[in-house]
Amino acid sequence: MKAKGRVFKYGDNVDTDVIIPARYLSSGDPEELKKHCMEDIDKEFVKKVKPGDIMVAQKNFGCGSSREHAPVAIRASGISCVIAESFARIFYRNSFNIGFPIIESPEASKGIEDGDEVEVDFESGEIKNITKGETYKAQPYPEFIQKIIEKGGLVNYIQAKM
Repeated sequence: MKAKGRVFKYGDNVDTDVIIPARYLSSGDPEELKKHCMEDIDKEFVKKVKPGDIMVAQKNFGCGSSREHAPVAIRASGISCVIAESFARIFYRNSFNIGFPIIESPEASKGIEDGDEVEVDFESGEIKNITKGETYKAQPYPEFIQKIIEKGGLVNYIQAKM
């Protein structure tokens, strides 16, 4: 399982209210949520993001309220994965619950810049910065997490096992 795309880079403590502002939470529809993803921190994000692009951030990405809408909005926008130094625990769980890949790598978080082209191999934990010719390491996904993501989330994974 791999992801490859252009990077949108953000800093520390990107909270769920910035990822998808509360004024748009009346809808759970991914198509509606993607229209407003990141708009309070990056007004041009939805105009510039392309399917497969990658989001990179620093510490504590996804902090704030425990809304599942945040990873849903990011995934619906076309982002293929988020790389961060660290994630808020609820965002971390919500992401895997909906089958959205995220990966922690302090080294990659520091070395990757906005606009870089990056490739992530979730099985090996290798993150390649194609633009800079650098490689970073992250903890590879355990097999069961890979299967949850491949099935599109925890509910689909459990239903497939039944």
